[in-house]
Amino acid sequence: MIKGIGHLALIVEDMDKSLEFYCDILGFERAFEIRDDENNPWIEYIKVAPGQFIELFYGGVHKQQEMNQQIGFHHLCLEVGNIHEIANHLKGKGLTLDVEPTQGKDNNYQCWIKDPDGNRIEFMQLDPSSPHMNC
Repeated sequence: MIKGIGHLALIVEDMDKSLEFYCDILGFERAFEIRDDENNPWIEYIKVAPGQFIELFYGGVHKQQEMNQQIGFHHLCLEVGNIHEIANHLKGKGLTLDVEPTQGKDNNYQCWIKDPDGNRIEFMQLDPSSPHMNC
């Protein structure tokens, strides 16, 4: 049902410094970006290995207030083979989905829950047309 970790998402204070750290220092590859509805930079994807990414959200004081989020951990993404199967499984275990299965800006299907401590977990079914599958 769960294939593995798709990505770990972080909100970063300074994107340039974060890209330098993850790409220039650690040697990972900048894979692709996703822009928001106003075409502003929103997320940078760093490729760790085939199918594994670190997702960096633009943060800083301005973005932090808009998102009402702190710099640091944002969410864990688990890749699944069938989004509806995992959604039904979670509901069958008595959990309430924060977000029902939906297609995101990257063409992948996702649903969301929170763990017992309130940490956000995304379940993602990759679409063949998504940048995750084509970088």
